[in-house]
Amino acid sequence: MTGRKPQFLTVGTGDHTRRIAYRSHAGQGPTVVWIGGFRSDMQSTKAMALDHWAQERKQAYLRFDYSGNGESGGDFETATLSDWLEEALAVIDHATSGPLILVGSSMGGWISLLIAKTLQAKADPRLSGLVLIAPAVDFTELLMWDLFSAEVKQTIERDGFFMHQSEYGPYPITRALIEDGRKHLLFGAPIRPGCPVHILQGMKDDPVPWQHAMKLVEHLPDAETVLTLIKDGDHRLSRPSDLEKLVAGIETLATGD
Repeated sequence: MTGRKPQFLTVGTGDHTRRIAYRSHAGQGPTVVWIGGFRSDMQSTKAMALDHWAQERKQAYLRFDYSGNGESGGDFETATLSDWLEEALAVIDHATSGPLILVGSSMGGWISLLIAKTLQAKADPRLSGLVLIAPAVDFTELLMWDLFSAEVKQTIERDGFFMHQSEYGPYPITRALIEDGRKHLLFGAPIRPGCPVHILQGMKDDPVPWQHAMKLVEHLPDAETVLTLIKDGDHRLSRPSDLEKLVAGIETLATGD
């Protein structure tokens, strides 16, 4: 619950160590792992709703904060997708055992697919399923760089960052983030996570348009895939009706029904 103190795991080496905060509780498997979005944290509405659901169901559950976010150490301004992927893998390896269901929101959907790719490369069979909420696959390229004006691109290339103005306040989009994201692009080749995939996507989602989810489905030739389009849903998908759909998707994968 919100008041429960986090545990910490040190990730990285040398000058690039980060103190990563996480919370978990034991229960029946598979362990449900919350993989948060860009500039989000483990106290978000959906992460907390799943925490309460997991406790009531006595389901094993893990959530954490990326470096530069929430209760974790590190600087957001210097963090990259490679860092956040490394942290996700490290926390999962440290705090879980047995089968996993990853629940990835927005950027967390991309990171979840990268985790699946890593586990596949290791012949690790633990992944039982993916539940992806408005998955922002390749977002640094397709939903940021490709949509930036020439002026914004020039600013990033010249200064190393651009201060993006959002409804939540300004934050930097760095050249390091964009360039590092190019190392992890998934579109352009088949994506084979090795497990069932359930996608929830709002059709009134401005940051991640619903057509982006359709593009992902086209890149999943082998995976058993369910796409739920929510006609009046926005990017957050945090309404009670949205959370019910999220929980139903997880329970279907957890029970194998």
